[in-house]
Amino acid sequence: MNETIAIGEINTLVIDRSTAPGLFLRALDGSDILLPNQYVTEAMHVGDTIDVFVYTDSEDRPVATTLTPKAKLGEIAFVEVVDTTSIGAFVDWGLLKDLFVPRALQKRPFAVGEKRLIRVILDEQTGRLVGTEKITGGLLQPPRDFYPNTPVTFVIIAKTPLGYKAIIDHKYEGMIYHNEIFEEIRVGQSKSGFVKMLRPDGKLDLSLQMTGKAKAGNAADKIYTMLQANGGMLPYNYKSDPELIQQTFGLSKKSFKSALTQLSESGKITIKENGIYGI
Repeated sequence: MNETIAIGEINTLVIDRSTAPGLFLRALDGSDILLPNQYVTEAMHVGDTIDVFVYTDSEDRPVATTLTPKAKLGEIAFVEVVDTTSIGAFVDWGLLKDLFVPRALQKRPFAVGEKRLIRVILDEQTGRLVGTEKITGGLLQPPRDFYPNTPVTFVIIAKTPLGYKAIIDHKYEGMIYHNEIFEEIRVGQSKSGFVKMLRPDGKLDLSLQMTGKAKAGNAADKIYTMLQANGGMLPYNYKSDPELIQQTFGLSKKSFKSALTQLSESGKITIKENGIYGI
């Protein structure tokens, strides 16, 4: 349960009392907040503990909701612009009240219907949550325990001549290189992948697949699972077309061949001219 009520975050609070506008929820320090009737269900009772997201209403008063936004405080999300004004724009971040993005925090003017990448921050002057396109300024140095093949989640933020820039866990900057991408990828997309290496400049090289021996093992497991699901035979071998391999397995030809060798040497498959067979 939360010691205090935290704006922009998921709060675990106790239902303190029922009123005409809704339920009042209380933190350990005694502070309380309204959960409006539109979010109240018959399963909620005084004394229960529930999880809610806290933000500010149209009058900048803290309010709770059982809905979860596309991004919480400090997080980034790809959102659609729903309205613009002379001082900023409003974007759909998954709550009934749209998120305001001040013009000063936009890299270029927003237009209705566009999808833009923003970070949710707290405006210290007003105490309300706002969005900003100035994403990289708040990034941190990744920890040294990000070893190769550490699993991570990330959001693709930009395409460059080298590859795609990404933000890992909403905190760290990374890169996936074009020659290591074997599936469709686009800006704004959330992906799961792995750390390839931590560079001397503090940024991370990423991979959509495991690297080294772990990569071969992961690819082998994937191929063997597909083999079993297909009745113990797949019409592919060392000579199969690289593009066909990529489309079917999401693997490079090199990874595919390495995985076949591993499966063959472990006695799980036989490789023939017309395909691979389970043993």
